[in-house]
Amino acid sequence: MKKAIILLSGGLDSAVTLYQAKKEGYKTFCLLFDYGQKHKKELKSAVKIAKLSKSPFKIIKMNLPWKGSALLDSAISIPHNALENIGKNALPSTYVPARNTIFISFALSYAETIKAQAIFIGANALDFSGYPDCRPDYFKSWNNLIKVLGIKNITVKTPLINKTKKEIIALGRKLNVPLKYTWSCYAGGLKPCGKCDSCKLRAKGFSETGLVDPAN
Repeated sequence: MKKAIILLSGGLDSAVTLYQAKKEGYKTFCLLFDYGQKHKKELKSAVKIAKLSKSPFKIIKMNLPWKGSALLDSAISIPHNALENIGKNALPSTYVPARNTIFISFALSYAETIKAQAIFIGANALDFSGYPDCRPDYFKSWNNLIKVLGIKNITVKTPLINKTKKEIIALGRKLNVPLKYTWSCYAGGLKPCGKCDSCKLRAKGFSETGLVDPAN
């Protein structure tokens, strides 16, 4: 059976990506990261979703001591209006420098080791915060690099890259993804804050589908 490494954050997009990979016939192995983020809500969701999907999972614990992001540094507050600056050459403070590069590097090592054929990541370049490592050209470059390395049988796959949040939610429902257990909010708390970019994008998607978010 073909194998795939799934970069599972516990958020909406990564959970739908996991179930899409399973639909495509892959035996899924989830890779989770505890990288010093301010809260562990999303990580706990990832563990729950991996278990529900009956996917083996590994948690990689690391630390980025230089911080550089509102998701890591307690001195930087989570912004509530960063979406307004997309396309203005201004990265939101929630961007974690080189995060996807770090994560995919681990996934590639894991994939080579267990002879997996794919690495799935739930990146999206439509309803997103403008992060440079969530754009199609970035992932094309990864696949080119893999070829340069002489690795012939591993591909980085981004099944949600050109989908809106509305389309992602619709796909999640079709795939029976346990959406109520996903966590998208940048803030940790009993309930999503409803104010950060991620909450706003998620709310937009559910509003456009005419559905109530089961995680609220």
